[in-house]
Amino acid sequence: MSSEVAAEQLVDRMGIKILEASPERVVGTMPVAGNRQPFGLLHGGASGVLVESLGSAVAALHTLPDRFPVGLELACTHHRGATEGLVTGVATPIHLGRSTSTIEVVLTDEQGRRTCTGRLTCMHLDRRPGPRV
Repeated sequence: MSSEVAAEQLVDRMGIKILEASPERVVGTMPVAGNRQPFGLLHGGASGVLVESLGSAVAALHTLPDRFPVGLELACTHHRGATEGLVTGVATPIHLGRSTSTIEVVLTDEQGRRTCTGRLTCMHLDRRPGPRV
């Protein structure tokens, strides 16, 4: 595998941009264009990617460098479709503990209408995830 492929991240492919990041709040955007399902609406899976990306950032800011967060459970409720522009996600912690964290992420369209409410629970590992060498 080339280093170029290894460096590619899903957030880059989806067009996700982080605008604000602190342990109390992470804000990011994602374009609808390029992330639609066949009927022209923002794909529910794309909303899930944004929820998990922003929620994981909150967990990472809480746990790193001592512990490593990994997704344990993701739930998304889709309230309305987005067909164009950007969706904005605001992630705020519900629980930040030693072994788990739960983050709520609210996605809105450019008119400020809620499109999705997500909840991510992360488990905090003692060592970095990935292959053991």
